Amino acid sequence: MYKEMFDLTGRVAIITGGSRGIGESIALALSEFGARVALCSRKIEGLDAVREKIESRGGEAICIPAHTGKVETLQAVVDETLDAFGTIDILVNNAATNPILGPLLEAELPAWEKIMDVNLKGIFFLTKAAGEVMLEKSKGSIINLSTEAAIRPAPGLGVYSISKAGVDMVTKSFALEWGGKGIRVNGIAPGLVQTRFSQALWANDDIRQAVETKIPLGRMAQPDEIACLAVYLASDASSFLTGQTILVDGGSMLA
Repeated sequence: MYKEMFDLTGRVAIITGGSRGIGESIALALSEFGARVALCSRKIEGLDAVREKIESRGGEAICIPAHTGKVETLQAVVDETLDAFGTIDILVNNAATNPILGPLLEAELPAWEKIMDVNLKGIFFLTKAAGEVMLEKSKGSIINLSTEAAIRPAPGLGVYSISKAGVDMVTKSFALEWGGKGIRVNGIAPGLVQTRFSQALWANDDIRQAVETKIPLGRMAQPDEIACLAVYLASDASSFLTGQTILVDGGSMLA
C-alpha cells in the first residue's frame, strides 16, 4: 500500500529548468517512479542530454525549449505537453535566474526585471496555464522551487531573495484557491545545493566554509536530496499536504 502511494505511473510532469542541477535530478527521479516528463529550458542541447538519460533508463520524455521569463511562450509549453502526452498531472516550477551578486543599492532595473520575470512572473502564469488542465479533472500537484533566502535574506542576493519570497506567496495563494478543487500546491526551499547555479557561492572556499560552518549537518546539499522530496510532493503520499514550503537546509535555520 505505502509503496504504491509514491507510484507516478501514467502521470505527466512538466519541469522547467530541467536541463541541469535540481531540475535534472527531479526529472530523473519522477521518471524513475513512472512519470512521463516534459523538459523545459531555454537551450535544447541541455534538454536533449537529460532526455537521453531518461530514455536510457526506460523512461519517456520530450523537450520543449521555452523561456519562462517570456509569458507569451508559456502556453506553448502546456500545449506541446498535451499534444505529446494528453494531460498534465504535475508541474515543477524550477527555472530561476540571478544575474547579480551585490548590495541592493547597486541593483539596476534590467536585472530586477529579469529576475522577477523568470523567478516570479513566469511561475505565476505557467501555474495558471497548467492549472487549467488540472482543474478539468480535479487533480494535480504543483511544486515551486523556492530557497531558504526567501525566509532569511542572503547577503548579496537581495533581489533574488525578494523574488523567491513572492514565490512562497504564490504557493500559498494558489493552494488556498485550488485546494477544494483537487489541486495541491507546495514548495521546496533548499539551502546551499551544489549546482552550477550556485557555483559562485560554493566554488569560493571562504564563502562555502562560512556557510557550511552554520549548517548543523556540516555540508551543502546535493540535487538528488531535493529530488527525493519532489517525488513525495508529486505523489499521493503527500495527499493531505498543500500550501507548504518545506525548508531543506541541513538545519541552518537553527544556527
